[in-house]
Amino acid sequence: MKKTVTKIASLAMAFLVLFSTLSFSVDFHYCGEHLVDFSLMEKVDTCMMMAEKSTSETECSIVRMDMDCCEDVQFSQEGQEDLKSTFHHISFDQQLFLTSYFYSYINLFEGLDENIVPFKDYTPPPLIRDIQILDQTFLI
Repeated sequence: MKKTVTKIASLAMAFLVLFSTLSFSVDFHYCGEHLVDFSLMEKVDTCMMMAEKSTSETECSIVRMDMDCCEDVQFSQEGQEDLKSTFHHISFDQQLFLTSYFYSYINLFEGLDENIVPFKDYTPPPLIRDIQILDQTFLI
């Protein structure tokens, strides 16, 4: 039970990190009341009418371009950009330390080459009596 709860929690946290850093934009083109064009990540094809841009700032930054009968709506979600960046430069001393550490750590856990049988040089005990004849059990 505990393993399943930890797996579910770790999966939920992974999706939370993924969706909090994801950025996307969706564009819609309406002519009148009808949706004419829909686009993810690109601009939509407009019907070449004169456009006036009116921007309303909300938390998701929706941009509207009012036309005579047509309207373009853009919905964009910005992701997190303040994530910790990775380091790209490691000094020679750090490289030397890391290689020697990993080399010694990997060689610490070398396995045995073959399966060792401790009694292979010993002979089995001698057979003094034939047990099948003593017990009178014969296979037919």
